[in-house]
Amino acid sequence: MDQTQAIWIRDPLSILADGAERGLVVRGGKIVELVPRGREPVTADAVTYDAGSHVVLPGLINTHHHFYQTLTRALPAALDRELFPWLQALYPVWARLTPESLHLGVTVAMSELLLSGCTTTTDHHYVFPAGLEDAVDIEVAAARRLGIRVLLTRGSMNRSQKDGGLPPDTVVQDEDTILADSERVVAKHHQRGEDAMTQIALAPCSPFSVTTSLMRETATLADKLDVRLHTHLAETEDENKFCEQMHGCRPLDYLEQCGWLNARTWLAHGIFFNSDEMKRLGKAKTAISHCACSNQILASGCCPVCEMEEAGVSIGLGVDGSASNDESNLMQEVRAAFLLQRARYGVGRVSHKDALRWATKGSAACIGRPELGEIAVGKTADLALFKLDELRFSGHGDPLAALVLCGAHRADRVMVGGRWVVADGAIPGLDLSDLIRRHSAAARAMHQG
Repeated sequence: MDQTQAIWIRDPLSILADGAERGLVVRGGKIVELVPRGREPVTADAVTYDAGSHVVLPGLINTHHHFYQTLTRALPAALDRELFPWLQALYPVWARLTPESLHLGVTVAMSELLLSGCTTTTDHHYVFPAGLEDAVDIEVAAARRLGIRVLLTRGSMNRSQKDGGLPPDTVVQDEDTILADSERVVAKHHQRGEDAMTQIALAPCSPFSVTTSLMRETATLADKLDVRLHTHLAETEDENKFCEQMHGCRPLDYLEQCGWLNARTWLAHGIFFNSDEMKRLGKAKTAISHCACSNQILASGCCPVCEMEEAGVSIGLGVDGSASNDESNLMQEVRAAFLLQRARYGVGRVSHKDALRWATKGSAACIGRPELGEIAVGKTADLALFKLDELRFSGHGDPLAALVLCGAHRADRVMVGGRWVVADGAIPGLDLSDLIRRHSAAARAMHQG
């Protein structure tokens, strides 16, 4: 696609933007014009894409995931367990990851995300069994082939069972190895600026799987390299008890002691913060990734999003690992977050537009990319276009509301940086049947050991 050629995405059925009733114009990977009702574009020579049967959204942004876990969906040994026993059942299986199975797992995850209207995704990869030292490099290559924008985190674990942690020795690394490779992958892959397609963040897994030294040294390194920080926090009451027993304080106090309570950091889950802690998060500009499906499946609890936002905390959405969510569909996550939070807060406080905002502008704030997540002049041309021609939408009124309430799950068109990466509900050049066959075979091999 010629990036110098302007494209008028014309006359959408509906669009998540003010003053763009007749669509928008894209050129050079940016949104250069919104076309209001009754007007024509002022941009000269724009080619037209007829969006008359589409609802147009900013590209959805996924702020928490574990791609490799697509290989262990609905695993019998992990069913009907809460977080800690769930992890203990899965770690031995994840220890069998190979470069080939990881490649297949991440390709499945990112493909599923793209097809759901997701244009930017994070990933939190923290298991490094022997032979998988180049895990982040494998992910970068797969993302480039698919054309999806990524913020990949160099995760880590160095507190194994022998040190009082949960993971077995086979999936952890020592601190020096972790820090050296963190610096390597940032130097090799991290891009800067509004057009960046690949970025790297640093992400020790959780307070119960890494040492205090690694938490502190990672924060220092992130500051030195000017990259973001990510970890799980306040996901379960078990985590609170662990921190109090191991460190003599609550998880947020521990995070602050380690130098993490700042605008560089976004956290997965954030369920068990008290009101004072929420104010501290808001003041520090530390953001939260709300993972509604995972939290429900593991019965972890419910992120208090309204109190968080009132305290100044940015809220994004994450599908979380496919082994806890069992899908990588961000549009479905929007609906799940809407339903969960509507049930918690009631009709007057949570609408379908809130859930869409969390998945777009809120998620952009989580990952430090203000140029994403919004349809406005000067923003990056990352877009998701949905048709309402399925049985599930028949009889709808408001098209935007129908996406959420009727359960949209597959985008018809997806644009990343001004380029179409999904067309007619498919990823050009990707043989889905072959991918499913190879991925399923790799999963069976891992399950059987």
